[in-house]
Amino acid sequence: MKENHDIILMKGNEAIAHAAIRCGCDGYFGYPITPQSEVLETLAEEEPWKTTGMVVVQAESEVAAINMVYGGGATGKRVMTSSSSPGIALMQEGIAYMAGAEVPGIIVNVQRGGPGLGTIQPSQSDYFQSTRGGGNGDYNVIVIAPASVQEMADFVDWGFELAFKYRNPVMILSDGVIGQMMEKVVLPPFKPRRTNEEVRKECPWAAMGMKGRGKNVVTSLELEPSNMELHNLHLQRKYKKIRETEVRYEEFLTEDAEYLMVAFGSAARIAQKAMEICRNKGIKVGLLRPITLWPFPAEPIATLAQQVKSILSVEINAGQMVEDIQLAVKGKVPVGHFGRMGGIVPAPNEIVDALEELIKQQD
Repeated sequence: MKENHDIILMKGNEAIAHAAIRCGCDGYFGYPITPQSEVLETLAEEEPWKTTGMVVVQAESEVAAINMVYGGGATGKRVMTSSSSPGIALMQEGIAYMAGAEVPGIIVNVQRGGPGLGTIQPSQSDYFQSTRGGGNGDYNVIVIAPASVQEMADFVDWGFELAFKYRNPVMILSDGVIGQMMEKVVLPPFKPRRTNEEVRKECPWAAMGMKGRGKNVVTSLELEPSNMELHNLHLQRKYKKIRETEVRYEEFLTEDAEYLMVAFGSAARIAQKAMEICRNKGIKVGLLRPITLWPFPAEPIATLAQQVKSILSVEINAGQMVEDIQLAVKGKVPVGHFGRMGGIVPAPNEIVDALEELIKQQD
């Protein structure tokens, strides 16, 4: 298949779809919902089943889609789905089942405003739903937050890498801004889909119905409490390892910062512009962008808390990530929050005003 290293202009949702085809994805199962429908639409237009053999299915519902991902991932295949906030809410049971059964897979969430059906406009109000685990039980989903169309493309392969490394569902937590905006992107090179023999070798735990190898049962069900506790302890050890090794973040002008903003996704892009405005006004502010929301970059934030006078959490919600920041700094510095709700995307000057008000409160 012909490689394409050209710079292409496309939407974030389109980049997700093209990256899935190129990253050796075996199957996509989804259901239309604004503002992420272009993922499924692009896959339908590209018809990868004719070129790479990738299966693309429009399921009858989000519940059906996540259970198809559960089934596909249980056979060791690279499978994924995408939806937006209310649809992700419907998938929570299946995501918890995948976490309990240690089934790898990718769930893309292009967030919109809520609660409930809410609006089709952008939001970041699914932070708790994603990082805390919206299903039942003690489990974690690895959550990675792109801030550009390029990262929408890049994070697909990274997401599969993490999912199979830890046998854990991975969520690409985007939002309506990143999903719908158009930017230049270089798509990843084509990676061939694994053969069944390669899957057997890489995923000996998979339920593939192979003769002579016994029957692997992939399930989150365990009726014996002591065995269930042992499984939970195993999961907690895995999550501890993920927290120790997989934290990713990006810093901007933090070396001399007297104040710090923390923001992810599209809010980080807006906060970066706000930081430039503040710097021009003589306010020494830096920015930390969490790339992994779980595991959260608590230690880098705690380190910067020893340097700065206060921290402002910038989110397009009522205040969710701010709680993780407060836990990280343990009261060492004041932590404020600025956010807009209902699908309203803030302007940089609004963030500047919020930071100046936080500084004023300290004087």
